[in-house]
Amino acid sequence: MDKTTTGLKGESKFLWRRSGIRYKPWNKALLISSSLLGGAGAFAQYNAPATPAPYNPIALAEVTGSPRTAVQSGQNNDHTLSQNPYLGGVPQGQLSATPVELSLDSAVALGLKQNLAGVLASDAVTDARGQRWQALSELLPHVITDTGFGAHQVNVKAAFGLTIPREPPIIGPFGYFDSRAYLTQSVFDWTSIERSRSSQARLKSAEFSSKDAREIIVLVIVSNYLLVIADQSEVESATSQRDTAKALFQQASDQKSAGLASAVDVLRSQVQLQSREQKLIVAQNNLAKQKLVLARAIGLPLGQKFEITTQIPFQELTPSSLDEAIQSAYKARPDFQSQANQVGSAELERKAVSAERYPSLGVETDYGLSGVNPGSSHGTVDAAATLRIPVFQGGRVHGDILRADASLTREKQRLEDLQASIDQEVRDSYLDLDAAAQEVAVEKSAVTLATQNLEQSRDRFTAGVTDNIEVVQAQDALAITTDAYIASLYSYNLSKIALARSTGVAESRFAEYVEGK
Repeated sequence: MDKTTTGLKGESKFLWRRSGIRYKPWNKALLISSSLLGGAGAFAQYNAPATPAPYNPIALAEVTGSPRTAVQSGQNNDHTLSQNPYLGGVPQGQLSATPVELSLDSAVALGLKQNLAGVLASDAVTDARGQRWQALSELLPHVITDTGFGAHQVNVKAAFGLTIPREPPIIGPFGYFDSRAYLTQSVFDWTSIERSRSSQARLKSAEFSSKDAREIIVLVIVSNYLLVIADQSEVESATSQRDTAKALFQQASDQKSAGLASAVDVLRSQVQLQSREQKLIVAQNNLAKQKLVLARAIGLPLGQKFEITTQIPFQELTPSSLDEAIQSAYKARPDFQSQANQVGSAELERKAVSAERYPSLGVETDYGLSGVNPGSSHGTVDAAATLRIPVFQGGRVHGDILRADASLTREKQRLEDLQASIDQEVRDSYLDLDAAAQEVAVEKSAVTLATQNLEQSRDRFTAGVTDNIEVVQAQDALAITTDAYIASLYSYNLSKIALARSTGVAESRFAEYVEGK
């Protein structure tokens, strides 16, 4: 069998080099949720270059956008794309004149380090840590010092309402020196105690959100890496189809010269050749643009060219049982843990607001040196304990409690919704994984049949039994089934990384799920 004329470069090579690629003609999206940055998730979606279709608007395009659609539309400064942190990156490193080799592992490592969403998540943790220290400051001692030098002149009668015999009514001017340290300490303030505990829960929530951002980053990088593999496979397939069209055109020209074919057969073959050349141009353009999307997401230096080195063969994944996966997801998903801590923080804030009605006790003391000048100064001290008892605050505490109750209810509802969402995501991932595996088997068989059909049609045309309409149709059928096969492989691998994300192990086990390591 002549593989060069079938649109494939050898079945075994095709299976190995093009595996791990998916295209769903109906643009079915992966629904993946996250508490970070509005609770959105991330995915990459692959569209066939010949007929790009819009992404599903109810999917996660808000976070990742639809890289192919956004790039193909020529809107590199598109509002959604430019504001999407998961598709952004902080470029680092030196630009190299030679293309760098980029494996899937190194792409993920760069993304975790330089993706904009990860950087922003780290900043959010720092901000939460600062709020934690602000809350703790209400419970820790406050010590300040001040030192002053001054000159005074006193009108005794005006100041004290009396006249001192044989003393002038005006005393001074004279110098004055005072150097003093002040200490204030809260002894008991239940509101501050509860708010400090609440801030600790918010800090934990931010840390889990940062971990969840890393999970989504892995999903985004892996899916976009798979898109590059898909586009490379499209380029290879389009090149092979172009070569096949060239061979058919030459065959029709030779048969016309021999009087075995008509001029319309030659013209029809030439039109088919130009169509395949156009598809190759589109495929090459899509590959170049998808590389830009991946380079930006992992923070490569601007203009840095690279070549991917990881080829992902078809590796069947046998996951654990569905019930085990769901229970594992609740324990492993950082967004679920983050939201649980948000609920805990809201509960503690509710207690802190209620404690505004409680008395509080504090101490204040100061010690310093006072005198006309430092040499003649003398130590002085003041100390006091203060008990504050709220009597009437004009309904402010009641209003604070109502708001705290609403916030607590809202966070609990979000946790319940997230729990249901995780359950759905895991179930969806299992359904997608099973369906994608079946699609691979079906599309592989379709490619084999389309290849045989094209060969037989060429033989019939060569024998003069039919014109080349049948050959052109067979070639188109092979091109369609080839694209569908590439799509099914992408679908299967994307379903695997989506399952890793839905169960909360994308960062730690992406290589195991996608590459079978």
